[in-house]
Amino acid sequence: MTDRRAQLAENLARVEERIVSACASAGRKRDEVTLIVVTKTYPASDVRLLHELGVRHVAENRDQDAAPKAAECADLDLSWHFVGQLQTNKVRSVVGYAGVVQSVDRARLVTGLSAAAEKAGRELGCLVQVALDAESGARGERGGVAPDGVAELADAVAAAPGLRLDGLMTVAPLAGEYAGDPRAAFDRLMDLSTALRVTRPAATMVSAGMSADLEQAVAAGATHVRIGSAVLGDRPRLG
Repeated sequence: MTDRRAQLAENLARVEERIVSACASAGRKRDEVTLIVVTKTYPASDVRLLHELGVRHVAENRDQDAAPKAAECADLDLSWHFVGQLQTNKVRSVVGYAGVVQSVDRARLVTGLSAAAEKAGRELGCLVQVALDAESGARGERGGVAPDGVAELADAVAAAPGLRLDGLMTVAPLAGEYAGDPRAAFDRLMDLSTALRVTRPAATMVSAGMSADLEQAVAAGATHVRIGSAVLGDRPRLG
């Protein structure tokens, strides 16, 4: 076993222990939580090692890094998630490899994703990104729509050809009433998810929690956690 493979295996085992423990504490089954490994800035060789170790969901936040990496790993049975702020001029490329875009936060992006998905002849999963630090009608510092804009944007996704509304995503905010309190932030996201599922019952995915706060996300009810540094560790990065 190579040193890098051994390092990734050890890190994955630690993360798995954390998820198992968090699920037990929350009275949830382990299979209710899907691990997405955020491979941004790390090379395709790491993605291949992660696949060998059983990882099937990976995430990227920059198309210029993700597109060539996904092409290098096209022979692997992986689900690629796009989690970064997405510019409309990158939509066509992202639709070429991503199965889910977790960062849908404006109507113009919905229109672009729909057109690209239709042209590619595929269905693209979409999550509405919620900015819990945003005022009404505004976007968050790291993207996302304000809570009061979720329903309208979700309806737009659900009505768009080629798109599938899968649920909601958030990042624990650095400012506003939820700053420093990820559990409260994730509880708020779950409230929004519950409200959304009244009219969109299939939108069950709740993506929340990263390396520092996965336990709080699992406790709140997240169905997917996005883990980067806890799995990939510190090493020389691309670019």
